[in-house]
Amino acid sequence: MSSPNPPILHRDTTDPSTFQAHVWGRVFNKRRDTSRVPLAFVKARSTADVVAAVKLAEANDTRVSVRSGGHSWAGWSVRQDAVLVDLGDLDLDASDGEGEGERPAWAGSRVVSCPASTTGRMLNGYLKERGRMFAGGHCPDVGLGGFLLQGGMGWNCKNWGWACESVVGVDVVTAEGREVHASGIENADLFWAAKGAGPGFPAIVTRFYLLTRPLLEMYQSLYVFPISEYKRVLQWVIDISPTADPDTEIVAVASYLPGDDELTFLANFTCFKPTKAAAEAALAPIHESRPAGAKIEVFCDGTSLAKEYGTQACANPEGHRYCAENAYVSNDEDVPSVLEKGFTTLPSRKSFAIYFAMNPTSRRAPPAADSQAGMALSMQSDHYFALYTVWEDESDDERCTGWVRGVMGEVERHADGSYLGDSDFQYRRTRFWSEEAGKRLREVRRKWDPKGRICGYLDEGDRSGVDGLKNEFEWKS
Repeated sequence: MSSPNPPILHRDTTDPSTFQAHVWGRVFNKRRDTSRVPLAFVKARSTADVVAAVKLAEANDTRVSVRSGGHSWAGWSVRQDAVLVDLGDLDLDASDGEGEGERPAWAGSRVVSCPASTTGRMLNGYLKERGRMFAGGHCPDVGLGGFLLQGGMGWNCKNWGWACESVVGVDVVTAEGREVHASGIENADLFWAAKGAGPGFPAIVTRFYLLTRPLLEMYQSLYVFPISEYKRVLQWVIDISPTADPDTEIVAVASYLPGDDELTFLANFTCFKPTKAAAEAALAPIHESRPAGAKIEVFCDGTSLAKEYGTQACANPEGHRYCAENAYVSNDEDVPSVLEKGFTTLPSRKSFAIYFAMNPTSRRAPPAADSQAGMALSMQSDHYFALYTVWEDESDDERCTGWVRGVMGEVERHADGSYLGDSDFQYRRTRFWSEEAGKRLREVRRKWDPKGRICGYLDEGDRSGVDGLKNEFEWKS
């Protein structure tokens, strides 16, 4: 359905406070650079509205920025003098089908289509009634657009692979304002870029076509230790990860538990199985090998996506200030030593640091770039480390952001690169793709957006343009 008059707010004719409220309203992070002011704001309700936004930018010789869910820590969607198109009002209209133009009743199809602004919680709520799930993001309010374009470190990524590998097609609006479909056989280079280009994707995704999985029961084993046991416990987690059950996600977290004044280190094992007996069998070897000294132990307790989304929402509270960074620590490093400062010196009680086990996904041979399974995403190691620094008072900005950058300045010298989603290109230059994939991505961007109409990567001074990020370690240059 088209919208002949899409809702557009212009900077020069809209009350400044009203304009500001729309521009920043759905940005999750309250730490914001409000000096960046778009030229116009478009609340898209249809693909036609997205086309209108691109045409408006073209008429004003400016760029288009895109917002799916608003969870970018650095507020990538808000760009100076750009036309900001917000996809949040695109109809959910999640529907089931095998490809472009085919949206039959469920009838056993494994493919679901949905707008880019759909969240993981919304999509899995829809799929639950059909006995299916999509291994999207852990945080419930993250829009699929940004999540999947960055690759998507979803549920049980270490074994099931990246969420973007379950994308079978995308509908996009190009930098010229054309509506096209991309898949492994149609506009294949654009489809390749949609799986790992992140905010540098040279078009606007309006709809994804996703391969879903059978909905399984979920069980969890949890072991909470004093932070003094950090090195011993993390080494245990690292040692058991490669041979652990293939339906079990493994995460280690340093955080302050509610009501506890002492920093703790916990190892969490989430198992997806058809029955509790199967989950118990899968989790038993982990339980039997656990180190002594845990403050809390939970073995094979039933959980669900809905419950886990609630836990994640509590860990990422609204109305707070955030600074996130990450690294893929090299496989041959002494990982517990490299990450010790990040895990043991958190600057605020709501902050947390995570270790996400990636082996065996990280050990697979990459698919050929020209195959249907090919993807721009090409940076990973066995060890993913991320900092989520959370605070409330603006006066703590310098202290908290300084801590993050100090920790990452040391860690990145032991890393292969980083993940796009938890990065801020304005403050740290690093590697996000293999050399080959980075080169190809630059070529795809020049082909599909030669004028740099789509904003792309927000680096220092927003100067990256058509060339995009340099894909290199700053400390090596």
